[in-house]
Amino acid sequence: MKTLVLFLFGIILTALYAKASLVAYGMCQSGCAAIVVACYAGAGYVFGTEITGVNTHPAILACNKTFGKCSSICSSVTL
Repeated sequence: MKTLVLFLFGIILTALYAKASLVAYGMCQSGCAAIVVACYAGAGYVFGTEITGVNTHPAILACNKTFGKCSSICSSVTL
């Protein structure tokens, strides 16, 4: 988990110093996607194949929450 946080921090720092444009936004979102795929894999699932509902594993919910936060940071920093 520390690796994911450091990776996210690196993406945010890169976005802060990159030109605020759609390219920077795309790069940031790509980093968020990589984080969520790694998070799902760490929980033993494949991103995009799980449907959230009542019986959703808590790790999947945490991955989704992290992905949402990352995506919102990307939009607020780069756009």
